[in-house]
Amino acid sequence: MSASNYLESAALNHFFRGVATPPPGCFLHLYISNPTEADIGVEVSGASYVPQPITFTAPEQVTTNTPSGQVNKTIISNNTEIRFTNITENWGLITHFGIRDAADGGNLLAYAPTATPREILEGDESIWSVGSISISMD
Repeated sequence: MSASNYLESAALNHFFRGVATPPPGCFLHLYISNPTEADIGVEVSGASYVPQPITFTAPEQVTTNTPSGQVNKTIISNNTEIRFTNITENWGLITHFGIRDAADGGNLLAYAPTATPREILEGDESIWSVGSISISMD
């Protein structure tokens, strides 16, 4: 996942300037276009679209082998299943997802493309399994 401009500024302010800016919560939002670091993407809309709360595991240190050597990362992942249900209209082709600090509006914290873009139609469900959303830093 990539960090938004907002999160980058908030982290720098918090750790190097003593400005406390903890988010009131984290919510999974779905997008039909790339939100980008500047938070300019098109989010799903519709009467049945409700961003869902997301919680994360404690940070874990992980070492991954790459062609250029080992990479050490610190990772958190969603620790509960997240369900978008009762979809009563077509949402379009979901290409990206983002973590925001509010269910309605708020600030984009991090975002990424979906592993496989998926058309969400009336009557569908969108289910995100435990561990399917990870945020890492190295």
